[in-house]
Amino acid sequence: MNEVHEIQEKQFDLQLINKYASLMALGNGYLGLRASHEEHYAEQTRGMYIAGIYNKFTPNEATELVNLPDVIGMKIEIDGEIFSALTGEILYYDRTLNMLTGELKREIVWKNKNEERFNLVFQRFVSKDDLHLLASKVTVTSLDRNASIKIVTGIDGQCSNFGKQHLLEENVRVIDKRVMHALYRTTESDHTIALSTSCIVPHGCEISFAAKNRQLMATIKQDLVVEQPFTIEKISSIYTSNDMIREDPAAASVNTVQKFLSEGYKNLMDSTAIKWQDFWKQKRVFLSSKDVMDQKALDFSLYHIEVMTPSHDERFSVGAKGLTGEGYKGHVFWDTEIFIAPFHLFTDPENAKKLLKYRYLHIKEAKEKAEKNGYQGAMFPWESAFTGNEETPEFAAINILTGKRQKVASALAEHHIVADIAYAVVQYYQSTFDEGFMANEGLELLKETARFWISRTSDENNVLSIKDVIGPDEYTEHIDNNAYTNYMAYYNVQHAMDYMEKFNDNDEDLIQKCSDFLNRLYLPQPNDENIIPQDDTFLTKPEIDLTMYKENQGSQAILLDYSRQEVNEMQILKQADVVMLLYLFPNLFEPEVVKQNIKYYEEHTIHDSSLSKAIHSIVAARCGDKEQAYKFFQEACLIDLGPNPKSSDEGLHAASLGANWLATIFGFANVTMDINRLKISPKLPDNWDKLIFPFSWQGAKLEIIISKRSITVTKQYGPPVSLEINGEVFELNDKIKTSL
Repeated sequence: MNEVHEIQEKQFDLQLINKYASLMALGNGYLGLRASHEEHYAEQTRGMYIAGIYNKFTPNEATELVNLPDVIGMKIEIDGEIFSALTGEILYYDRTLNMLTGELKREIVWKNKNEERFNLVFQRFVSKDDLHLLASKVTVTSLDRNASIKIVTGIDGQCSNFGKQHLLEENVRVIDKRVMHALYRTTESDHTIALSTSCIVPHGCEISFAAKNRQLMATIKQDLVVEQPFTIEKISSIYTSNDMIREDPAAASVNTVQKFLSEGYKNLMDSTAIKWQDFWKQKRVFLSSKDVMDQKALDFSLYHIEVMTPSHDERFSVGAKGLTGEGYKGHVFWDTEIFIAPFHLFTDPENAKKLLKYRYLHIKEAKEKAEKNGYQGAMFPWESAFTGNEETPEFAAINILTGKRQKVASALAEHHIVADIAYAVVQYYQSTFDEGFMANEGLELLKETARFWISRTSDENNVLSIKDVIGPDEYTEHIDNNAYTNYMAYYNVQHAMDYMEKFNDNDEDLIQKCSDFLNRLYLPQPNDENIIPQDDTFLTKPEIDLTMYKENQGSQAILLDYSRQEVNEMQILKQADVVMLLYLFPNLFEPEVVKQNIKYYEEHTIHDSSLSKAIHSIVAARCGDKEQAYKFFQEACLIDLGPNPKSSDEGLHAASLGANWLATIFGFANVTMDINRLKISPKLPDNWDKLIFPFSWQGAKLEIIISKRSITVTKQYGPPVSLEINGEVFELNDKIKTSL
């Protein structure tokens, strides 16, 4: 197999400074570190975040993921001139994120105003070996003559969430004239954050410390001898009051830095690289494609899914931007269960289980929300954070033409997230047979979500409807009988009843209500043209030519020409809705119905959501339209990696990264599951010669190799697996190879 790809930046560009800060972010699931430059630029958004550390700036605002004090920044002066890519001349520039090892490296040859050249190499990593550790290294070499250098670096508590300061500085100090230590507390959520850092400098180097204006800094001075490298290494550690440790966070952060100082940057980096190489060995998807971008995009997706998933702690989940930025305030959406959790479920099921445990741990808050809104059972929030309460902002941004704020409808009506969570519970059990989880947490989640749907219906002429909802298509609000929502609710209640029976839960009242719900719930059926109505009124609404808006997808440009209310009254989709239903339930409708619906609804979809293209790719592939499926896939891969300079300024699109993996495995490999059988019916793009991927299912770890001519499935460990390959059934005990 070829090497894991790198993300490279070959020239400094202020327009791209925040995009690359997201693309090249480092992390380990516990903490995320944006790839901001060490030196200061006014346009640059620095960011370090820890899973679960949220705070409210004021009581009437939404809670947000806290941007923590910076330990990466440096002010570098050479012969009294401040180093900056905006001054002097850049003779050479290369910045590379090595996803194989988890290291970010930047090399610059800089000519100052006196025409003297200096080589600067910046390296950093977030440890995959110790969750609380990060380290950086700077090497400066004068290429023309002797010079003097001054570097100021330490712990900078001036960082904020776009001006909102969430932290109170409780204590800053220098320990043993070596370790800088700072203690902070969030203003509302009362989390404690402890940071420690120390610089390893050459013998004889002059170093002094000072604290002022929320900054604790070391000033390092040294003479540079021509062509002799000068190196500073910086070892940093961070702990919080959320950490499950015996000692307090302050002592833990100091002790960690002191413990690792003698190791040095290289040894610590080597330990992290070993862990990353193990990850790729276990979970990489390998493509042999005529377009190298396909493999690069998948490597990028898997790298970032790994660094954004808090697999160390079931109390936390994955935000819409992971730990790469402050977009959506770090909140958790349905993205996690539907788009991100499947990667974990089918490569490392324990991680998927922890993401479900996050929901279970907040079932109390979900029940409280249901009661507050007049429903029964558990009504999970559209956006959640650490507490499990509803965190969706009440109002959107101000309309600059009217000066008014529009109410955000998602928390009020986008209730399909309740069934999305139930779907993930069932998918987890059917793929793992984890009886302990299903008999306890899983069954309770299914029962309480079923209670919600039963109470959410309206009875009209003995038919149950689900009214006033928003489906996945967020351009169509406050409609009745959304097909996606109704079918998902039906699935939710059906499986609640099935698993109550399986695990001998004798709640007769709930069983009766479930049975009545299933008998009477309205499920939209294909019309005479085989089109499944997205809701009660969608197909009766007027249509407009969407060509111009499709060409600018992702920009929401249609909202510049039409109000949201006008968009709501036309056949315009932001993202896959009925197509999303067809993806999750591949056998729900006849193939001809599926083909008609993806064609119809794609024509009416702008794809303004990053969630949309990959799902269309999967359904198109299953329908045999490999060319269209591949086009959708490649466009989905460019949501973050594409040329748009501002696509990812506030963080990466976590769900779309998960969806790229989904499109590969469930679209082009065309893997589907019955309860006791794994099915593979490949639809490889013409550009692909081979696809190799790991797949965990029902206790077995498989390697699946698909080429143009054959499929090979090898069981690496676990029980026998019932396989169906292109309609032919096999019992897999060791290895099967079949010709295509």
